[in-house]
Amino acid sequence: MSDDLLNKKNIQPVEITDIMKKSYIDYAMSVIVSRALPDVRDGLKPVQRRILYAMNELGLVHNKPHRKSATIVGEVIGKYHPHGIDAIYLAMVHLAEKWSLRYILVDGQGNFGSIDGDSPAAMRYTEARMHKLAEEMLCDIDKDTIDWDDNFDETKKEPSVLPAKLPNLLINGTVGVAVGMSTEMAPHNLKEVCDAIIAYIDNKDITVPEIMSILPGPDFPTGAIICGTRGIMEAYTTGKGRVLMRANAEIHEINNSRFQIIVTELPFMVNKAELIQHIAELVYNKKIEGISDIRDESDKSGLCIAIDLKREAVPQIVLNNLFKNTKLEYAFNINNVCLVNSKPMRLGIKDIIKYFYEHRHSVVVRRVRFELEQAKRRMHIIEGYIIALDNIDPIIALIKASEDNNVAIRKMAEKYNLDDIQAKSILEMKLQRLTGLERDKVKKEYDELVLTVKRLEEILANDTLVQNIIKDELIDIKVRYGDKRKTLIQKEEVNAMNFRDIIPDENVVITLSDRGYMKRTLLSEYRLQNRGGVGVQALVAKEDDYVKYISVSSTHKFLFVFTTKGFLYWKNVYDIPEGARNTKGKHINNIFPIVEGDKISCVLNVDNIKDEEYINTHYLLFCTRNGIIKKTILKSYVNVRSNGIKAIRITNDDELLGVKITDGNKEVILATYNGKVVRFDENCVKHVGRNSIGVKGIKVDKNNTHNDDDEDNSYKEAHDVDRVVGIIIVDKNEKDKTILVVSEKGYGKRSRVEGYRLTSRNAKGVITMHITPKTGKLVAVEDVESTDELMIIKNFGAAIRIQIKNIPVSGRNTQGVILVKLNKKEEYIKSIAKVENI
Repeated sequence: MSDDLLNKKNIQPVEITDIMKKSYIDYAMSVIVSRALPDVRDGLKPVQRRILYAMNELGLVHNKPHRKSATIVGEVIGKYHPHGIDAIYLAMVHLAEKWSLRYILVDGQGNFGSIDGDSPAAMRYTEARMHKLAEEMLCDIDKDTIDWDDNFDETKKEPSVLPAKLPNLLINGTVGVAVGMSTEMAPHNLKEVCDAIIAYIDNKDITVPEIMSILPGPDFPTGAIICGTRGIMEAYTTGKGRVLMRANAEIHEINNSRFQIIVTELPFMVNKAELIQHIAELVYNKKIEGISDIRDESDKSGLCIAIDLKREAVPQIVLNNLFKNTKLEYAFNINNVCLVNSKPMRLGIKDIIKYFYEHRHSVVVRRVRFELEQAKRRMHIIEGYIIALDNIDPIIALIKASEDNNVAIRKMAEKYNLDDIQAKSILEMKLQRLTGLERDKVKKEYDELVLTVKRLEEILANDTLVQNIIKDELIDIKVRYGDKRKTLIQKEEVNAMNFRDIIPDENVVITLSDRGYMKRTLLSEYRLQNRGGVGVQALVAKEDDYVKYISVSSTHKFLFVFTTKGFLYWKNVYDIPEGARNTKGKHINNIFPIVEGDKISCVLNVDNIKDEEYINTHYLLFCTRNGIIKKTILKSYVNVRSNGIKAIRITNDDELLGVKITDGNKEVILATYNGKVVRFDENCVKHVGRNSIGVKGIKVDKNNTHNDDDEDNSYKEAHDVDRVVGIIIVDKNEKDKTILVVSEKGYGKRSRVEGYRLTSRNAKGVITMHITPKTGKLVAVEDVESTDELMIIKNFGAAIRIQIKNIPVSGRNTQGVILVKLNKKEEYIKSIAKVENI
């Protein structure tokens, strides 16, 4: 810029950063003060205040006919709020939404939208008028109770705040976004708010806990349930807090033992249509399971969302998954920011009550002063009437003799010591006032005015009387408009859902078929039988399917599932789909993401993977078909990804057989297909990392061990070489334990642990059962006590449950006794599971 231009008088150099800063601050303050934030006194934003005032000026009170919304919007935009038409109309619509405001201020007629987020009809189609409650916001506005401002073009006056006999900010709350700040204030119950304000008036030193004993928390228009009071206390104290809400949902049993979840109340500000769509998407994507259908059955009587559950679903689990993954559980983040003397401030509950009380105190005092002035002015005129009535004949003669009104007023004032106001009122007095009855009415009115003036002066001189007026008005508001609380407040905080507290602790049988169908069934469905029984059906088995694995557990345990390739997946036992004893179950691929070509090798019950002490003092002991054994600390396996983790490294010619939990001080027993058993101290196996291979536990004979001349080879499998069929662990020096072995053709026996000599690992082992074509090869080994029970599964799905005490204890190298009868030539024993201390 040249020096010549700078020297010109009307050009001054300025920094653009200063201009930008000033302009932005001016814009921000305009948004904050003139649009987005409510005033602490009447709880209204400027546009809301102007809408109600314009409706009042149009005479649209609650008992007058509705008028077109376009008329109201036109009045507001033309005289008070020169902004967008849609912004004004939507602001008016908001004041009529029963799901947005706890106590509506506008009575709308026509389509004003819905809780589904539907838009209202155009303003030319809808009609509105003030609700009766809104009239309480404007009560006494004509009695000099508030200050007035010029409108945008200075042609009219508009209220800077409404008198607000109603504590609107507390009962309706507000939501707004300004520049650099926002507000989110919760609505409350009118009765409770009035009682809290009265309590504050009686005791200015009232504490927040004392206020909460009267005003326990927000009361939302949509009802629902507030979970916990910690967030309410924080918000009431600091002005900011998190209130967790849950939908009002109940579980109903319908026909055929199926259940349905009925939702009748939603958390505040939750869109019903979007919620239903979100639930449907979660079900479709299998993020929430157990839901067969969802319907919106809402009508004029109220909201209703019906969620039908599948037969195998556990209702409480489904409901809590909905709480966890959808807005059936939603947090309202209270942020009590409002304008105090045109400045944004964050306030606690006591401060909000205090500022409302101070506003009402100012309104009442100004109203009393106004009424006092009006009463004195009227009394002054009545005094003139009395003088005139006492001297009526001379005054009439004086008026008749006067040339005009001004002369008559001057003569009356001079002769009877009146001022111009009194003289003018006498001149305008009607002749009917001259009757005796009217004379008495004038004197009676004067006496009443004397008492009124005295009463009003006493009120102004005594602040306690002002407080009593405020309290009486609040009680009147409470009686006329108060209603019952809609939102239930539960004192207990909601933490991470512990399903163990919901699901009953029941003994269950986990079964997995060869074709991959898994389920859990109550153990009680398998009746006890004597040794030698034929069993009951454990699932609906096709000709090419049979129960491959069986495990007895409880619903409060965790189920670790291991695959032949060494991968680990886990779930809570109660998350395994439930099914009756003779049903197929659910395919394993819908429960665990097992990779193609892999299959389940074993399942393991774990008591508690959340207990730090437990997982740091226990180990997983792995065993493969080829006799490899590995020990790794349990803590390495508690953080399992959704797609599983590698639990052990398996070589190409091997596969994982079984896994046990140990405290590191047990004895290990391995059994093979050919009836050999090795027993060694666990300390022979050092603990290693999760992805290690391990060491040899037993020597396995890889040569063919079958005799092709055997008369019955129906039990043979495709591979005839020897392999490990089971691993068990026992406490050292445990005298009551016995080892149970079961063969393919239903034979079994118990032998005492001490009958197997203690050796080092990688030994050949000793004979545990005399294997013959009659018994078939060894299929399973378990450590049992007399108090245990045993589940035995055949290849065609039949299961038998027997008591261990019915199986005699015999020598190590014997054939054993028949445990299960086989009805078909091709039938054989597939697996067993121990049921402990039932």
